[in-house]
Amino acid sequence: MDIFEKIKTNKGNIGQYKKEAHGYFSFPKLEGDISPRMKFRGKEVLTWSLNNYIGLANHPEVRKADAEAAAQYGMAYPMGARMMSGQTSKHEELEKGLADFVGKPDAFLLNYGYQGMVSTIDAMVGRNDVVVYDAESHACILDGVRLHMGKRFVYLHNDMDSLRKQLDHATSLAQKTGGGILVITEGVFGMSGDMGRLDDIVALKKEYSFRLLVDDAHGFGTMGKTGAGTGEELGVQDEIDLYFGTFAKSMAGIGAFIACTEEVCDYLRYNMRSQTFAKSLPMPMVIGALKRLELLRTQPELREKLWTIVNALQSGLKEENFDLGVTNSPVTPVYLSGSVAEGTNVVMDLRENYNIFCSIVVYPVIPKGQLLLRLIPTASHTLEDVEYTIKAFSEVRKKLESGKYSTTKMAQIS
Repeated sequence: MDIFEKIKTNKGNIGQYKKEAHGYFSFPKLEGDISPRMKFRGKEVLTWSLNNYIGLANHPEVRKADAEAAAQYGMAYPMGARMMSGQTSKHEELEKGLADFVGKPDAFLLNYGYQGMVSTIDAMVGRNDVVVYDAESHACILDGVRLHMGKRFVYLHNDMDSLRKQLDHATSLAQKTGGGILVITEGVFGMSGDMGRLDDIVALKKEYSFRLLVDDAHGFGTMGKTGAGTGEELGVQDEIDLYFGTFAKSMAGIGAFIACTEEVCDYLRYNMRSQTFAKSLPMPMVIGALKRLELLRTQPELREKLWTIVNALQSGLKEENFDLGVTNSPVTPVYLSGSVAEGTNVVMDLRENYNIFCSIVVYPVIPKGQLLLRLIPTASHTLEDVEYTIKAFSEVRKKLESGKYSTTKMAQIS
């Protein structure tokens, strides 16, 4: 069969809804300056879908640094992969700053978060090694694990009894193959908002021999006393062997890094294929990241403002008896009951009649009959935004429970 032929009958789990969803539920266009107020389909909406946690996307110092770096260097410099011709003192300066910020001896700068995690796993484990990972890990972890040529075991989300059981299996297998064990989890899980049980995981090192890789995309810059991440929040940063962070969330940029010992960083520099064979991160992005990191360090009031908004939003929703699951981070999931069709009407009502833009998650990502509205509070939001959103959500829930969304289409999408 021609591989193109199967596409006609199998569009994929999400792609099958392209005709109905494209441009509205999928690939929506948010336009204007990155802020809580943006344009969607020509109308201003209150936006709760951007991971601009600390509000750096349009910080005047960030915009100035980005513009000046682009004017000075353009987007091409440096040319080539870092190993060949793409190394600069600014790349090295950023790595040192990141390592110092998260309390590790060294750091290796990466071009992208998703690509970086996949290739970190690829570089760190071989066919004789065993991977043990959390069942609710992000797609970048799952895809990295799928590419692993050795054995892998998955443990139930944040379930330490399940992890212990899988470590027993992994230990027995590693003793036969002569390999090692890599445990992978997240600092903050981006969908449910709960922290990985890093303190309990590192405690298992007393019983088992393994190394720990933590993807802290949502925790870097938001969690901990200084923003150094979920490990700092839980008091176990020193016990994380491989600390992975991205710039796409709190730093509102592009890029990522892995922080660890100097020996392991040097190994990754010479063995991570996605970096060896890819162009170096352009200078404006590096200089922009340096400015963002400086602001994370020197302006803790930005993180404090984030948490003021987080606490107001989450406590206000809980007072109205909304189910937020087990979140203990800025990620704010709001769980409702309803069908997929009702969920689409909920979102359309919020966008068309309340001018609120947030993301929705439905089956098969979550169980049938359940809807998840995912809110991402930022330091740029106001308490008035919070108050308005809670009121709107309360009204929408009443409509949902009364059955209105099962019989009425809220708007026509053209």
